[in-house]
Amino acid sequence: MREKILLNDDWRLLVNPPETAIPVSKAAMYLSAKTERLKWGPGAYRHNDVPGFWDLEQELPAEPWEKVDLPHDYIIRQAPDPNEAGALGFFHYVPAWYRRHFTLAPEDANRRLTLYFEGINGISELYLNGCFLKRSTSSYVPFEVDITDLARFDHENVIAVYTDPRSFEGWWYAGGGIHRNVWLVKTAPLAVDLWGVFVPVRKETETSWRVPVEVTLRNIGYEAEEASLRCEILAPGGGKAGEILLSGTVPARDTATLRGETRVDSPLLWDLDAPHLYTLKVTVRRKDGETCDMVEQRFGFREIEMTPDRGLFLNGRHVKIKGVCAHQDFGLTGKAVPDNLCRYRVSLFREMGANAFRASHYPHPEATMEACDEQGLLVLNETRRYESNEEAVAQLEALVRRDRNHPSVFLWSTGNEEMAYHGMEQGHRIHRALEHVIRLLDPTRPVTTAITNVPDASVYAISEVIGVNYNLDQLDDLHRRFPEKPFVSSENCAVGSTRGWYWGDSPERGYMDARDFNPGPGTFQLFGRERTWKFFMERPWISGGFQWDAIEHRGEAIWPRLCSCSGALDLFLLKKEAFYQNQSHWLERPMIHLLPHWSHPGFEGMPVSVWAYTNCDEAELFLNGVSLGRKRVEKYLHVEWQVPYTPGKLEAVGYLDGLRAAGDVRETAGPGVKLALKLENGPVAAGGNEIALFTCSVLDAEGREVPDASPLVRFDCSGAGTILGTGSDNTDPVPVPSLDRRMYAGKIAVALCPGKADATGTAKATLIARSESLRSAYLPVEFPAPAEK
Repeated sequence: MREKILLNDDWRLLVNPPETAIPVSKAAMYLSAKTERLKWGPGAYRHNDVPGFWDLEQELPAEPWEKVDLPHDYIIRQAPDPNEAGALGFFHYVPAWYRRHFTLAPEDANRRLTLYFEGINGISELYLNGCFLKRSTSSYVPFEVDITDLARFDHENVIAVYTDPRSFEGWWYAGGGIHRNVWLVKTAPLAVDLWGVFVPVRKETETSWRVPVEVTLRNIGYEAEEASLRCEILAPGGGKAGEILLSGTVPARDTATLRGETRVDSPLLWDLDAPHLYTLKVTVRRKDGETCDMVEQRFGFREIEMTPDRGLFLNGRHVKIKGVCAHQDFGLTGKAVPDNLCRYRVSLFREMGANAFRASHYPHPEATMEACDEQGLLVLNETRRYESNEEAVAQLEALVRRDRNHPSVFLWSTGNEEMAYHGMEQGHRIHRALEHVIRLLDPTRPVTTAITNVPDASVYAISEVIGVNYNLDQLDDLHRRFPEKPFVSSENCAVGSTRGWYWGDSPERGYMDARDFNPGPGTFQLFGRERTWKFFMERPWISGGFQWDAIEHRGEAIWPRLCSCSGALDLFLLKKEAFYQNQSHWLERPMIHLLPHWSHPGFEGMPVSVWAYTNCDEAELFLNGVSLGRKRVEKYLHVEWQVPYTPGKLEAVGYLDGLRAAGDVRETAGPGVKLALKLENGPVAAGGNEIALFTCSVLDAEGREVPDASPLVRFDCSGAGTILGTGSDNTDPVPVPSLDRRMYAGKIAVALCPGKADATGTAKATLIARSESLRSAYLPVEFPAPAEK
């Protein structure tokens, strides 16, 4: 039966390897031209990759191999350098080798064996036991390599991966390394193929749904195989909702797709606030009745319609897209974002009020897609290359096959901001070709492409859905020209801001004011967040839009700032004012958020611009119990007061229909006296495949957070855990792995990787924070052993 084994632990890494001398003897050249082509260098089967190797009898390797676990990014460990490219995060990019040793049992000799890589940075080459497997040219597209013929059962096996991130697929931080999961998959010779199950459900009547099923089988044997399949539809609670029986012949060394259909009455629908997921359980039997494979594929029942005049409808209900874009990287781990942090990021999007996510500008991790299904977030899914060559088409096919069962995916995108080719006939041909590929694999969803140069583009004439980045001032005219087409703002509102900075833009410091602003005419984006959302809400034909972006990302930076600062969350997943502004637009529950903080010693009497973000219809501000005025709130806009700074208690109250509905308070903090630690994303599993994210803050004698605290804090971990990185200020060039970090705006983020569980079933670790003149803090945490899958 099928086994899927995670191979994330115990890899060996060599960064920026020296150029390997090439032997000139005939024997060396002759033997390296055979199946085992790597006979020397870091990719060779018998190469010495032992970190800290010590032996008196053998030659000692000069290479500095080190032990690492995946997912991994070796570039993020560097100190940013202003002489390097700001678009790529001010890092110096170099290649590396990864190696991993593993053994196989003798009984595995009768199975199909594959390695499944979810993502490797840049251009990579893969070898098993010195034999070439595959060359990959995408950082973001997963792939499988068959190692059945090359695997050894009498000796250990060695995977060698050469990765070179200098291909630079984008204008953002690229990272370096094997930045997603790696799996060893063992199946019978006859088994379901990779991404071989497709369940394109369709609504037939008000209560009845068609459930077509496609199952692709692969047979690596040298004789044709008769196969029978039982496809069971399991409801969210586990009960059986239907069954399909299929049978067919799979040719030798080939694949075959078997198709069938049934109906399900009144299923639980997948929706934003009730994301019900069904499972198709496929059991494969050979002609002799032996069960040889079993896979489970999740899917959902939901109906999506994008209309040209009323926007988007989900299950017959009108939904305005409240979307965000995001890159994959995280400030403390680079491109290597473990699955639990992918899920945590999605939970923050939902907390912010978002109901949609644009996977910009490439296939995102599988854990992110699964989290969108589980937490009820619509997804605009996008391929990286706007090209119709063989390689780009193969990458698009992989994306669609991988993600076409996700009920969260409602729209495909063939590319982003192809400013030349979106206006050329050649670009039209590319879009048609890519759209055709998508429709062959998934006829159930519409297709768009994200356009930014509206005056010069013409591809929207052949696009099923018109997707426009920014350029809001041109959308009305474009809609008049194409009234028959649905519209979506595929990207908007790249308004920069800095967490905790309220003193106007300061390019010299790398800071931008935390408040929203309108860039104004003459810019590609025109409006800030509130004017953008007001624009969408006043136009029912716009399905909604996707903000750039949810999280600050490394790259697209101007020194001394190390990242783009357009996010509603900062580089370290700390909430910015824009997070709460989005809540005021997107949440239905009454809320009000007050800014800035109210701890400004030395500025007594200076006028301070006080803002409130709220979805209430009136707001009132109080200072030390005295009203400073009650104001009507124009829908989707903020209210503000000019207040001479006086220490004390600043309170905002929101009213609906004249009644108090929400409140928020800012209170002047005293001098900091102690540090405090908080785990943000628990529970976190032991074992090294998840990351715990902590926040360190400073409290005064009354237990209030000090919002402008800036001490130097030293972090340590005792017990079963390793601190991976710390971060606070997105202009701080101190390398991420540093255990000593200067606090900025009252908070530091800390990433900790729990160790293995002990005999009690937990890994116990204690995070320690110390700073001069402040009382130290410690936080013991027990991380449970990971649940068995």
